[in-house]
Amino acid sequence: MIPRINVYALPNLVEPDELATGTVVVIDILRATTTIVHAIAAGATAVVPCGTVEEAERLAEMLRQTDPDAHVLLAGERECLPISGFDLGNSPTEFQPERVFRSVIIMTTTNGTQAFRRCRKASKVIAGAFVNASRVLQELFEETSAIHLLCAGADGEVTRDDVLFAGYLVDRLERRSGLRYEMNAQALTARENWQASFVEPYVSGAEPVPPELLANQLKRSRAGEKLIAAGMENDILEAARLDRFSCLPTFDPASGIIVGR
Repeated sequence: MIPRINVYALPNLVEPDELATGTVVVIDILRATTTIVHAIAAGATAVVPCGTVEEAERLAEMLRQTDPDAHVLLAGERECLPISGFDLGNSPTEFQPERVFRSVIIMTTTNGTQAFRRCRKASKVIAGAFVNASRVLQELFEETSAIHLLCAGADGEVTRDDVLFAGYLVDRLERRSGLRYEMNAQALTARENWQASFVEPYVSGAEPVPPELLANQLKRSRAGEKLIAAGMENDILEAARLDRFSCLPTFDPASGIIVGR
């Protein structure tokens, strides 16, 4: 059977039942999945994505009452900015070992944590970003049925940063796996977007893509423009550091928890 790659530029373009088989990669480059990779790499025990601020606060309070010794942190953003009363925002560089090691991070963001909820019927879900790209590819090379690349978008609209990473994965899977894939129209478009964004030798698969070069492309996205307006341009460069980490955050839909592998 020929494996299939599906790209969904927004979560609402796919029904949860369609994600039930194969591997789902949740993508929110600016910034949720990038930040989740940073958190797991820094030694966080788990990240729990929540849909609302109130849900995150309730869960954190419940965990603290259940286990007073647990190190529970609230993290997230609304309109790019840290949430009042939370321990952390959504900037990747905030998630350092001295802050998050052995902690349970309850996180809510405008887009990324919502995308994980779309995967409630999936059997295998991982968090992907440029910062752990090779580890994601390693996992996808072993998938022989279906690969679903689920982009979080920005405020309900397609954002270029997510689509570029989806296109990067499609391009590298084709070049390196030795397999022939069937693709939906969005996968073909994402691959074309990636290939049109760079000159040789990077368009032909040369690695690594310099962070500054990749960041310049991410800045042109809807999410990138919002971060620049909020004074958080440095987060874009951090998101462009290809293969900085080798961890693989994995989401369990049954428990709603992300842990590292």
